[in-house]
Amino acid sequence: MGKQWWKDAVVYQIYPRSFMDSNGDGIGDIPGITSKLDYLAALGVEVVWLSPIYQSPNDDNGYDISDYRAIMDEFGTMEDWEMMLEEMHKRGIRLVMDLVVNHSSDEHPWFVEARKSKDNPYRDYYIWRDGKNGKEPNNWESFFSGSVWEYNEPTGDYYLHLFSKKQPDLNWENETVRSEVYDLMKFWLDRGVDGFRMDVINMISKVPGLPDGSVRPGFNYASGAPYYMNGPRVHEFLQEMNEQVLSHYDIMTVGETGGVTPEHGILYTNPERKELNMIFQFEHMDVDSGPLGKWDVAPLDLVRLKKILAKWQTELHGRGWNSLYWDNHDQPRVVSRFGDDGKYRVESAKMLATCLHFMQGTPYIYQGEEIGMTNVEFPSIEDYRDIETINMYNERIARGDDLTGIMNGIYAKSRDNARTPMQWNDSENAGFTDGTPWIAVNPNYPEINAKQAMEDKSSIFYYYKELIAMRKRLPIMVDGSFELIHEESTSLFAYMRHHEDETLLVLNNFTALEQTAEWPESLKGLEAEKLIGNYGAEIEASEGLTRLRPWEAVVYRFKK
Repeated sequence: MGKQWWKDAVVYQIYPRSFMDSNGDGIGDIPGITSKLDYLAALGVEVVWLSPIYQSPNDDNGYDISDYRAIMDEFGTMEDWEMMLEEMHKRGIRLVMDLVVNHSSDEHPWFVEARKSKDNPYRDYYIWRDGKNGKEPNNWESFFSGSVWEYNEPTGDYYLHLFSKKQPDLNWENETVRSEVYDLMKFWLDRGVDGFRMDVINMISKVPGLPDGSVRPGFNYASGAPYYMNGPRVHEFLQEMNEQVLSHYDIMTVGETGGVTPEHGILYTNPERKELNMIFQFEHMDVDSGPLGKWDVAPLDLVRLKKILAKWQTELHGRGWNSLYWDNHDQPRVVSRFGDDGKYRVESAKMLATCLHFMQGTPYIYQGEEIGMTNVEFPSIEDYRDIETINMYNERIARGDDLTGIMNGIYAKSRDNARTPMQWNDSENAGFTDGTPWIAVNPNYPEINAKQAMEDKSSIFYYYKELIAMRKRLPIMVDGSFELIHEESTSLFAYMRHHEDETLLVLNNFTALEQTAEWPESLKGLEAEKLIGNYGAEIEASEGLTRLRPWEAVVYRFKK
């Protein structure tokens, strides 16, 4: 595994609609991003991943693209984009764009043509099937509720959409479709883009025949995941993409891949296979879900979380590459989810950062994570904007579910938790806009905002800055192997990293109670250098024991 710039980089994800509004229309935009680049440079990040800014009807906030080569009017112009890229590069910040090519918008010219007739030249750009017995072609459920099939009146058949009905799936079996995708990738790479985050890229190959899934009791539809995740030709397609496009540029690629194991991860990211640099996996995002799925909220199972992350750490070591994340635009805020967003918000946010950033992989920070932004509890469904949340609410209200239970699920897991505007200062609308924001600002912005964080040298912001700088100084953080300790502890997430003659001991208390962490026998008697801790003041450590205060994190370095 050679040295690559994306291995010791830290990525900052921007959700443009919610980051910074420059013109008072309530919607974040590209000039707004450019105006905040000094903030990102001060934090120390070297890569920005930008959620989609392409032309889109916004059925799924830009993940439904109608023109892959144009900028969404709400976000600005191509000239604005070019200025943003130039200013990023001046500051040593690379730009990774979102690549959304499992599906397009139904308003993309390809689909507008394809749905007109069965002999249209664009027909085979998408996936069509006849109905069965007066119903849909199969029983798969969409990610956004209901069937994955939508009837098309002009041709009397159905098209496949794994997501919204306005997001028809592209047919990757069609060589011309693949060629179109590679051309649009080159369009952006030739303009200076430094890589792609590839949306649901492991769903581009479907099992021939699209067979029915098995329906669980109480559900109307089945998961089709076994038939479209990690499908039969996905590696062939990615190797072709690498050969035709990716290998010709010095870029970073990360695939969003639900439903993968470490074995899949190695197939996607081992450099010898010439596919992707790294993937996002979601196994650790299910540790607070009950048997009924995402909206069935369960307490954090820390033992399970540790074992999942340790499995990915050890099995990919030397054979593939990890993405490290707690938050993104599809996940709730981690300090509310796995930490304490009340009394110990600052301590637990720093602890969660420590726990993640000392693992092997490329860390991602989602906008606002670096100041400890929290989940939001809007009073009504009318305040929510996320299609997944709204569809779930309507479906469950229609079947008579308890309103309190539905809203509690939304408060815990709605994607809108991550999409409330970035909290810049304590002025109206958190300094995000002079107008009416497209989605309401979290009411806690007077206490939690970037201005306050940058004025307080002990803030979460400066803690992240220190972690980011540390990755540059310590090769062990990038290259070291991983060893989980205290595996069965329901309170501690503790591990070691080993590299050459060095060992790091990383201790994290996931509770509001004091805990005692015993050092491994191999480290007892060795001199310990404290690298970082989230309480600042010296910690009590003696004879191979460390006393950890509520939500405390501490990292020691040992040289043998």
